[in-house]
Amino acid sequence: MKTRGRVFLVGAGPGDPELLTLKAARVLELAHVVVHDRLVSPEVLALAPPTARLVPVGKAPTSHPVPQERINEILVDLALGGQTVVRLKGGDPFIFGRGSEEAEALRAAGVPVEIVPGITAAQGAASVTGVPLTHRGLATGVRYVTGHCRSDRPLDYEWQGLADARTTLVIYMGAANIAEISERLIAHGMPAATPVLAIANATTPRERRLASRLDRIASDMAAARLTGPVLFLIGDVVSLYRSSPAEMFTQLAAVHPPLAHA
Repeated sequence: MKTRGRVFLVGAGPGDPELLTLKAARVLELAHVVVHDRLVSPEVLALAPPTARLVPVGKAPTSHPVPQERINEILVDLALGGQTVVRLKGGDPFIFGRGSEEAEALRAAGVPVEIVPGITAAQGAASVTGVPLTHRGLATGVRYVTGHCRSDRPLDYEWQGLADARTTLVIYMGAANIAEISERLIAHGMPAATPVLAIANATTPRERRLASRLDRIASDMAAARLTGPVLFLIGDVVSLYRSSPAEMFTQLAAVHPPLAHA
């Protein structure tokens, strides 16, 4: 009788491989198959064993080439075939990653599954930009919100609550809808001058940043043409952001030091 495999749902973090947890790095070494999202950085994927098979199942905001139901089936089939599967998900598997749906499908099929948490994109962006998610006198709380709805439906949020000036708002996957998001927040009382920081590909060598304000972020984004996953930090804590291009380079070099030449 063939031995049943297992699945690890692993948070790959925001992109920098050094931000993986020790446990994530350890279980990645055990993988026969790595099933990964589009947002998992190439630097993290490079840590997979050379013998491991890489299976991309990534989604984009308007393109889902591998539906979630099919991803669930792939994980179940691989594990029932005796494989040790690492399911790599950007950030944390339980924050906008549909990791809980995959865990339910695996458990229903009798497949052992273990969750390995990861550093969120918000935490990664805060660490490299120096913008705290909470700060005494500026923000007493933080809210994570996805910038698009399931099946690309219209945004339907409790905007009054999101516009709370005492809360830092973190928008994931919101580049396509940032104009509507900013307009709705202003309409529900958030000051137009509220500072905003957009971070693309946070913690990786491809990182780019855009400092703006709520009433200008949509036009500034259109002009900047940021590519890759973009995270928005909105709130008074962004007023603490201080970074010239030279300082930005220094920060990135500290995270990704150049390789020494022999």
